[in-house]
Amino acid sequence: MANFFVDKEAFSSDPIVVSGEEANHMIKVLRMKEGEKLTLFDGEGNCADGEIEAINGKEVFVKAVRRYPSETEPKLKITLFQGIPKNPKMDMIIQKATELGVTRIVPVNTKRIVAKIDKEAKIERLQRIAFEAAKQCGRAYVPEVSSPISFDKAVEMMKEMDAAIIPYECEKDGRLSEALPEHIETLGIIIGPEGGFEPNEVEKAEQAGIKRVTLGKRILRTETAGLIASALCLYIAGDMN
Repeated sequence: MANFFVDKEAFSSDPIVVSGEEANHMIKVLRMKEGEKLTLFDGEGNCADGEIEAINGKEVFVKAVRRYPSETEPKLKITLFQGIPKNPKMDMIIQKATELGVTRIVPVNTKRIVAKIDKEAKIERLQRIAFEAAKQCGRAYVPEVSSPISFDKAVEMMKEMDAAIIPYECEKDGRLSEALPEHIETLGIIIGPEGGFEPNEVEKAEQAGIKRVTLGKRILRTETAGLIASALCLYIAGDMN
């Protein structure tokens, strides 16, 4: 069945009223008709299987046949703190991190970044990429794309999580499987930009209790490292089975 998002308020109504871009896509692009079945998501982990009751102008009225919590969301909630890369790498990172099941993506201004996200419109566009990726892969939850923060702020946020790691190309011994305690719910992963982290940034992270880990013998690009680390952590946590 086709998947569509509605806001939380509309999702709780009966029938569910789909409007805006999603309704336009249903009516003008897919040319859906009364009686067709579909699935609606509220972007916060809730789903509803339904049937189109009526189409009225720019709105689609859907009768919810079954409401249920999503089964696509991993138990491990990962926040990916991404050192800001050059365009269009951030687009790809957000799209693929969403597909993997990352909960939140936070752009980070590290010392070696060469690109910036300095306009709110850019964040809105990146959030839209997360929305489209969530819709495509069948997630009922749309990851939040935050406004950029400093490296120090990222470290402070990671200290509040159950576990936190910093993949680092100079690390040789820190195994990812040993860095994750059992039964954790929240995990922070911080990734450097194209030029990597400066040594004092890694030292500051270590002092805050963030564990250095290796992702193998080869140096990964910034757009690869966060995705690999997220996938491996989800696998270790049992969320990729």
